[in-house]
Amino acid sequence: MDIKEKLVGFFRQCVRVWHVLKKPTRQEFTTVAKVSSVAVLIIGLLGFLVSMAIRFAIK
Repeated sequence: MDIKEKLVGFFRQCVRVWHVLKKPTRQEFTTVAKVSSVAVLIIGLLGFLVSMAIRFAIK
């Protein structure tokens, strides 16, 4: 399989995905935004707790 065949295959896959895509509704967008923000907050909180635990463990 040469580079030209790989590029053509990749392009065909991209076109296929492009045809399946659709714009999210307002409700879908707000749901994804809410879930993402909660996940970022949880990860940030965990990072903060780990850093505090390490600070207290060092002292």
